[in-house]
Amino acid sequence: MPGDSNRTWELTGKDDKPYDSVQKGSLGGHRRSHIYGRLDCRAALQAIARGGYVANRVFFLNETAAEAAGYRPCAVCLPQDYALWKAGKV
Repeated sequence: MPGDSNRTWELTGKDDKPYDSVQKGSLGGHRRSHIYGRLDCRAALQAIARGGYVANRVFFLNETAAEAAGYRPCAVCLPQDYALWKAGKV
């Protein structure tokens, strides 16, 4: 995007600590529930619309970072990944 060349985003790293990144995160998460999912997740967007969720929202560069930080996949927007996680295969 024009004008974004100097923009940074706050992402959450593998150590569950925030850091500034020149690359936008591809996944969102909730710090208290330790669940991550797609940015267009229906469940997350509904929670955001109700309020309260935004204060605990975090962003990840990718699934590897989210899982390394101790987050699990969302059952709503990532059902296959969630099924693998639940079965203990991740």
